[in-house]
Amino acid sequence: MKKVGNHNSISRKIIYSLALMLTFSFTSFSQATPPAAATPATATATAAPAATAGGDAVAGKALFNANCAACHNLDRKMTGPALRGVTGRHAREWFYPWIANSSAMIKSGDADAVKIFNEYNKSVMTAFPQLSKQDVDNILAYTDEPKPEPVKPPGVVGVPGTGVDNSGISNNVILGALCLVLLMLVVMLFFVNNVLTKVAKANGIEVAEKEARLPIWKAFAKNQFLVLVSAIFLLLASGFFVYGFLMQIGVDQDYEPIQPIHYSHRIHAGSNGIDCKYCHSSARVSKHAGIPSLNVCMNCHKNIAEVSDTTATPEYSKAFYDGEIKKLYTAVGWDGSKYTGKTSPVKWVRIHNLPDFAYFNHSQHVTVAGIECQKCHGPVQTYEIQKQFAPLTMGWCIKCHRETDVKMEGNAYYTKIHDELSKRYGVDKLTAAQMGGIECGKCHY
Repeated sequence: MKKVGNHNSISRKIIYSLALMLTFSFTSFSQATPPAAATPATATATAAPAATAGGDAVAGKALFNANCAACHNLDRKMTGPALRGVTGRHAREWFYPWIANSSAMIKSGDADAVKIFNEYNKSVMTAFPQLSKQDVDNILAYTDEPKPEPVKPPGVVGVPGTGVDNSGISNNVILGALCLVLLMLVVMLFFVNNVLTKVAKANGIEVAEKEARLPIWKAFAKNQFLVLVSAIFLLLASGFFVYGFLMQIGVDQDYEPIQPIHYSHRIHAGSNGIDCKYCHSSARVSKHAGIPSLNVCMNCHKNIAEVSDTTATPEYSKAFYDGEIKKLYTAVGWDGSKYTGKTSPVKWVRIHNLPDFAYFNHSQHVTVAGIECQKCHGPVQTYEIQKQFAPLTMGWCIKCHRETDVKMEGNAYYTKIHDELSKRYGVDKLTAAQMGGIECGKCHY
């Protein structure tokens, strides 16, 4: 009987190769589905709005933001009423004396003036005698503009997470079709293998059997040198990983807890450029940086009840940010125009927490040493959720003290000791370590 090679093995190799190839093919195809062509964005730079009733809305917007935005919003009540469409509530001539001197109109007994004064908790509106009639007309023209419809950002293809784009074909349908083709090919190869087996038997062809081989683990066990080298390697590797694991106990680097009110450093410190020490003011004069009180938040958010459309990200929508501002209002008891007195505490989650035996003073580093907050806390202006940037280990602190020169400009406190020690060490500038920054008693007490 004629002997031939093991065609079953060849068939299996063909099956595996085709299956692997098709798997990569449909996976890549499904992930790289060409997006629908983005429609041209509507022109954003349109011509300036036409002047309304002798007023220029563009100039009015600038005047509104400079003089009125602190107490008024176009579409919601603040310290004062919402102003969109305000010209439909009063005669135009009424606005000129009201804006110039509202108190005089209230004292004169004007019905509309007294009504507004009483409705808004008798809050006195700032007088603007410097605004001319044309300026008032411009502001009123701006308030008469219709509320703009929200614009869908260009380049958005379908709804994220639904697997459907504007091409009209679902990715799930494409994946299903490719899986069906792959299944058909596997079934066909199975039938081909059976046919080849039957043909071989009919022609009296004997399939050569594989030679028995020694299992690889038995061959490895018989080689004493390989066993010895492997054992030494495993012991060293295990010791390395165990040491690394033990050294990380108590280190909370990259700890990123979810806070009860979402606060984005990316928006406040990044986009708006708010200085870190405006909110964490105690970092300049105290051991602790402190948690800002909600009153500090309300310095701005008393007049900012919603974010701009450009603030939203794929992860966090405008509605999400606006909802977090509402949480702040609930906590401080602000109803949009006044404080109600109904407050609720915010249980912030602490991120940085040094052990009790370690002493750290923020004012010594921030005010005396002049170190930027980002040195220890990382690029907070890019963080959506605040995290612990540094490991805060003793080795990390010592390394910084050894590399950082003491700033002597305008720092008379260290002048005498700096001059004496610089002569001893033979250097012009001393590091914090040379000034005693790595002595045990400096940080441990």
